[in-house]
Amino acid sequence: MKFCSACGSSRIERRVPDGDTLPRDVCAECGTVHYQNPKIVVGCLPEWDGRVLLCKRAIEPRYGLWTLPAGFLENGETLVDGALRETLEEADARVAIGDLYAVISLPQINQVYMMFRARLLDLGFGPGAESLEVRLFAESEIPWESLAFRTIARTLRNFLLDRRLDAFTLHVSAIERRSPLSPDLLAAG
Repeated sequence: MKFCSACGSSRIERRVPDGDTLPRDVCAECGTVHYQNPKIVVGCLPEWDGRVLLCKRAIEPRYGLWTLPAGFLENGETLVDGALRETLEEADARVAIGDLYAVISLPQINQVYMMFRARLLDLGFGPGAESLEVRLFAESEIPWESLAFRTIARTLRNFLLDRRLDAFTLHVSAIERRSPLSPDLLAAG
């Protein structure tokens, strides 16, 4: 942070403010504490007749790879409204949002994914501005090697297992950065 958004000062200090426990950017002029919090990614897993709707990305990151319709939650938007908007923007699809299905923390990039189960209302979908292609996939057709994000692969794997078990539950997890093997582990291998 270079400038205070409250007063415009360039005197920003990194310190633990009174009554807090973590270092924050604090303006030395006006005292404004500038909190930086994780971004929420919201989306859904649209279903139709045993198949799931995936979008091939037309934007970076991960251009040309497949994902579920999802994106950053906007200010003033509910989770459900965000999931509906992202599905319409990316897949031109209308869905009925179901239960919250997956909450995945990605602490290394300060994001939290919140994915809902959803039912397609019709087959009138197609690529939006951020998608090259949109299509329904049966379980055996899912392009696992071409999925854009680990969060999407985890959500789909959980969904397919839950569907086989006929027991859908909320999945809360984290995907942490893979740490490189230490030299002593490499030597033992």
